[in-house]
Amino acid sequence: MLELRYRGSCPSPGEAVSPPPREGEAAGGDHETESTSDKETDIDDRYGDLDSRTDSDILEIPASSDRTPEILKKALSGLSSRWKNWWIRGILTLTMISLFFLIIYMGSFMLMLLVLGIQVKCFHEIITIGYRVYHSYDLPWFRTLSWYFLLCVNYFFYGETVADYFATFVQREEQLQFLIRYHRFISFALYLAGFCMFVLSLVKKHYRLQFYMFAWTHVTLLITVTQSHLVIQNLFEGMIWFLVPISSVICNDITAYLFGFFFGRTPLIKLSPKKTWEGFIGGFFSTVVFGFIAAYVLSKYQYFVCPVEYRSDVNSFVTECEPSELFQLQTYSLPPFLKAVLRQERVSLYPFQIHSIALSTFASLIGPFGGFFASGFKRAFKIKDFANTIPGHGGIMDRFDCQYLMATFVHVYITSFIRGPNPSKVLQQLLVLQPEQQLNIYKTLKTHLIEKGILQPALKV
Repeated sequence: MLELRYRGSCPSPGEAVSPPPREGEAAGGDHETESTSDKETDIDDRYGDLDSRTDSDILEIPASSDRTPEILKKALSGLSSRWKNWWIRGILTLTMISLFFLIIYMGSFMLMLLVLGIQVKCFHEIITIGYRVYHSYDLPWFRTLSWYFLLCVNYFFYGETVADYFATFVQREEQLQFLIRYHRFISFALYLAGFCMFVLSLVKKHYRLQFYMFAWTHVTLLITVTQSHLVIQNLFEGMIWFLVPISSVICNDITAYLFGFFFGRTPLIKLSPKKTWEGFIGGFFSTVVFGFIAAYVLSKYQYFVCPVEYRSDVNSFVTECEPSELFQLQTYSLPPFLKAVLRQERVSLYPFQIHSIALSTFASLIGPFGGFFASGFKRAFKIKDFANTIPGHGGIMDRFDCQYLMATFVHVYITSFIRGPNPSKVLQQLLVLQPEQQLNIYKTLKTHLIEKGILQPALKV
């Protein structure tokens, strides 16, 4: 995604690009057809020079303005820039954590809206970078099509969620029944309309640029929409699968920054010069301990461990259940080296605490590579931050670059090692079937239970 530059004089807007006379051809000869063909070829060659450019040809995006509140600027005016940034980051971090706790208290539906809002803002920040890089080319319909594709993909994913988790509610609404029954066809038709609009918008001299931006939009959708959908899927498994991974990434981000700020001496990676080994290692141990403790605290409450379900009788989300074995205290024998340290042979833990070690380890060792990836992206386009939404932190994407990678891991972890059949979900699907289908399933299930000896066969009179 680079600015177009080529050597020699550049034609002004609207000025025709005339190729130099070819060898063996008179400059004033009457070769109208050949000249037109040559002119088109020359334009294609000039605009086809994109692949041979280097990083030095990239358009430098203007730095974002400082949005730090004036009251903070005055209060911290006597400090050095290093400590001023430390205090700004700290104050804004505590503010964001407080707001996050408030949204948790407001319930799972508000958390879903938060995820949707973050997704849209991250998409906007990435697309805006592409638009700024390409603004001089006036690519037709670029921004319109980008937001249209965002709408289409969200319609598909959230429609799938409604079909999976709101079956009883959908059964009562005839309009929704039609939309859910033909959901995938409607989603495909909407996307196909956008695809055709893109093809119709192609301009000869901008072919390659437009396909670059088409790919840019779809990769951005993959990064933001798909991952946010997985976050919501994790939330439906139980709020604890949403909170522990996210808070582990936040903890690692904070503790790695603190360890690096106070003890950092050894650079970790060239892509992010401020990251240090001291911060990386300190963040790892702090995050594992934090995740283990957070898992213990949250596992005590149904509100956090029960799957999020929609109850049609109360028309709201509920988190009530008999906690699974994963969230019931179990007694474990300690390995010999821990027996000597703790001076006891057994310990009571929630099984989820053991899983939290895997989640925290990923958050602290692999999660930061999402941040390194984002750092490389920003360096490629010569920008410091994705935006200036949060003073001292940058844009929303700057704070959630690791969260998207974490969301995918948690979803894969749940489906691979945790999730089993969900009786509530099966029951919701049974309730939307026709009476004849329900009766057939009942007879089949009854026969199966009799064969296993769970039910006694009916006595013949």
